Amino acid sequence: MGTATSGATPPEGRVGELARGVAPPDGAAAREAGERHLRLTKPPGSLGELEALGARLAGMAGRCPPPVPERPAVLVAAGDHGVLSRGVSPWPQEVTAEMVRNFCRGGAAVNAIAAEVGARVLVLDAGVAGETEPHPLLRRARVRPGTADLSRGAAMGREEAARALLAGAEAAGALLREGADLLVTGDMGIGNTTPAACLVAAFTGRPAAEVTGRGTGIDDATLALKVRVVEEALGLHRPDPSDPLGTLAALGGLEHAALAGAMLEGAARRVPVVLDGVSSCAAALVAAALSPPAAGYMVAGHLSAEPGAGAALEALGLRPLLDLGMRLGEGTGGLLAVPLVRAAARVLSEMATFEEAGVSGG
Repeated sequence: MGTATSGATPPEGRVGELARGVAPPDGAAAREAGERHLRLTKPPGSLGELEALGARLAGMAGRCPPPVPERPAVLVAAGDHGVLSRGVSPWPQEVTAEMVRNFCRGGAAVNAIAAEVGARVLVLDAGVAGETEPHPLLRRARVRPGTADLSRGAAMGREEAARALLAGAEAAGALLREGADLLVTGDMGIGNTTPAACLVAAFTGRPAAEVTGRGTGIDDATLALKVRVVEEALGLHRPDPSDPLGTLAALGGLEHAALAGAMLEGAARRVPVVLDGVSSCAAALVAAALSPPAAGYMVAGHLSAEPGAGAALEALGLRPLLDLGMRLGEGTGGLLAVPLVRAAARVLSEMATFEEAGVSGG
């Protein structure tokens, strides 16, 4: 079980406890699922990636067949960014708080897609600069009102990064205690693809130009500026990926920290965690650096159009289930993969074997 809420241990110590609480997936259960697929009424391998996903789900659950996720939930972590002052996005900072209100009112893409797949929506204010009003769909755990400009100094302090990470773990833990059996990770934060690119570059070693994208659709001049800002931040901080919390504090966002915590909590509770876009993938790199076994509980919902997402997924060893050219965030692409996750589990539990069906095997 997760340990995010344990005792009076300082925040960084609690992060370490949470990370150490993640056990590797059960290799025997995964192998059993692979062997079961060979006995099901179909040619071997004919369900392609769905078979590999089913085996991974069995490993996560520690049993074959794995449970079919019936109560998915999407956690949308929100935060603002001081680096926006460098002009990396044309959108004003106020939009973050406005979109949080839109999520709570049910008017965003994440709400529509969550309704389609039967997922609960929870929004976490980890560091929104503007005011957010109390709402049943909103969990308020603001560590600070947005980060500092990461190109001029650290985005946040180590303790702040740890507190934001724990806030995400606690939000995920609340969802799981209330019955969620699959977590989708979403984000909201104007300018957050810049810190996401910084994190991806730091943890993968890729150059800034390879992992920095157009975000909300910026023009060529703004993209060139954004790449320079990422390069400046990497040069200033010289991040050490063997110090994941320090790297997160220097270069990340409060929502990235919160999502990393949510991923660790889900992994500690052996629940599948579906990744969304580049911010989710950047957070996954942090979580996996803190606890390498956590990557075994991650499912790449889709391949974002942002180049950093592909670089992150490659580093994590994950293959995306969907490639729809999406780059919205919010958890939208991850939610669209929920039916595939369900199908992968249901095939193992409900398909007959050749022997059960009285069908001659090939």
